Amino acid sequence: MVMLTLEVQDEQSMVKSSRNENSQVKLVYSQGYEPGDAIVLRSTEVPVNLVIQLEDSMPPAFVYLSEEAFRFVVPHGEKRASYSPKSFVGEMHVITARVAFPEEIQAYKNLALNPYDQHDNSSCYPHASANAETRGESVFAARNAINGNTANDSHGEWPYESWGINGREDAEITVHLGRIVIIDKVVLTLRADFPHDNYWEQVTLNFPDGSSHTASLVKTHQPQVISLAPRNVDRITLSKLIKSEDPSPFPALTQIEVYGREDSRK
Repeated sequence: MVMLTLEVQDEQSMVKSSRNENSQVKLVYSQGYEPGDAIVLRSTEVPVNLVIQLEDSMPPAFVYLSEEAFRFVVPHGEKRASYSPKSFVGEMHVITARVAFPEEIQAYKNLALNPYDQHDNSSCYPHASANAETRGESVFAARNAINGNTANDSHGEWPYESWGINGREDAEITVHLGRIVIIDKVVLTLRADFPHDNYWEQVTLNFPDGSSHTASLVKTHQPQVISLAPRNVDRITLSKLIKSEDPSPFPALTQIEVYGREDSRK
């Protein structure tokens, strides 16, 4: 039986509230969050697929926990700009985690979705990282591209957060999945705050075995589907981003979705 624990800790890792249960745990935290507070999720068995909801105003997420603990730092100050203003405020919070059901594990789904990703995350997948984020601002962080929010007709604070490349010609973003899965489709939603924004006419998807797939894109606010031959991967990198001849210097990515299934042969 998997024992799950949820804790709220302060900046010095002192536990302010905690709850643990078999297979499913709910922690009601009846205080306001303070700067430096963190939500800590623990599991007695890893790796394990979980469904977590670390903030009741945000959606649940199917995640793969590879280590015994995941520490989510509650956003404060500038970092709140990429979250809904309804999130992590007030003095009543319901935090939940449970072991995923077999049908959830086996389902065909977006394997890149994780609204609870953060820069320092190395245990709760998927996780997004990039070699560039515009001015280091939270509204242009890599995590925004896998948070499930596809609002893309403006830019800046939530709900228009995106991955911004800071003008780098060699910008790339990687979605780390934490384990081998089988994928067959990638969906890209470009930021479409035209004419402020530019867009990419061509992008390249790179895979761990050294192979790649180049795709053409068009100027649209709609999601663009890239179909692939099924392949086993534990990560995918988007690179060689070729922008159009439009005058704007600001192409950006609102969302990357990676569709597939768990590898049942493992």
